[in-house]
Amino acid sequence: MAPLTARLRAAGCVFAEDEAVQLLEAADAGRNIQELVARRVRGEPLEHVLGHVDFAGLRLVVGPGVFVPRVRTTLLVEEALTAVRRSAARARHNRPPVVLVEMCCGCAPIAAAVAYALGPVLDADGRGVRLEVHAADLDPVAVGCAQTNVARYRGHAYVGDLYAALPEELRGRVDVLAVNAPYVPSAAIATMPAEARTHEPRMALDGGPDGLDLHRRVAGEAVHWLAPDGVLLLETSRPQAAGSAAILREAGLRTVRVVADEEVAGTAVRGFR
Repeated sequence: MAPLTARLRAAGCVFAEDEAVQLLEAADAGRNIQELVARRVRGEPLEHVLGHVDFAGLRLVVGPGVFVPRVRTTLLVEEALTAVRRSAARARHNRPPVVLVEMCCGCAPIAAAVAYALGPVLDADGRGVRLEVHAADLDPVAVGCAQTNVARYRGHAYVGDLYAALPEELRGRVDVLAVNAPYVPSAAIATMPAEARTHEPRMALDGGPDGLDLHRRVAGEAVHWLAPDGVLLLETSRPQAAGSAAILREAGLRTVRVVADEEVAGTAVRGFR
């Protein structure tokens, strides 16, 4: 393993030893180790080479050209879990399903992680959370990964531009709308790591001149799709948080708050219909 580790380290892989272990495990599963290493040495993200990413306790399918979820997005998972449980508790008497939508989903890490964390839909006594899972993205390749990742939870993934991708029957029914829309300012794309710039689609990174173009579009229609007391959860960055929060308020959402998790370097805004 030492020569492989040295080769990866020479190529600039910071965690070369860990990566070597994962690549060898993939080879043990029947894949060509030379091809895998060559792809990684050329700068392709490890997750694309392996075909999966470990996120929030589960393994998700992710393919070449698909945005790789970052650890900071686990903040949105925790916020979405809290919101789902809140909705379920509020409606415990008639138990309608809680509707969770992940928009700009990529491989749907938030939707899959929330469903995974909730465990079985209902226990033997009929207790638990009934969850209806949907995900949407403009990129059909990403949606293919998303469908695989949410299918185990009876979820559905759709191709389309923001709300246009969603079934009309969801209008006014979404309890939790979790969105990791691109929020990197256009001029800052050039400063991102080469792995992201080269191997992830620009539309998954570029948020327009100030990084908030998609935030405006998402928030602008949110009140028409959220259920009463439904919540919009939107990932952002610390410098952009005030701007993202202002966008939610201007769109008519209430009780808007900025939330952060220093441990994972995550920042998000939430607002209720």
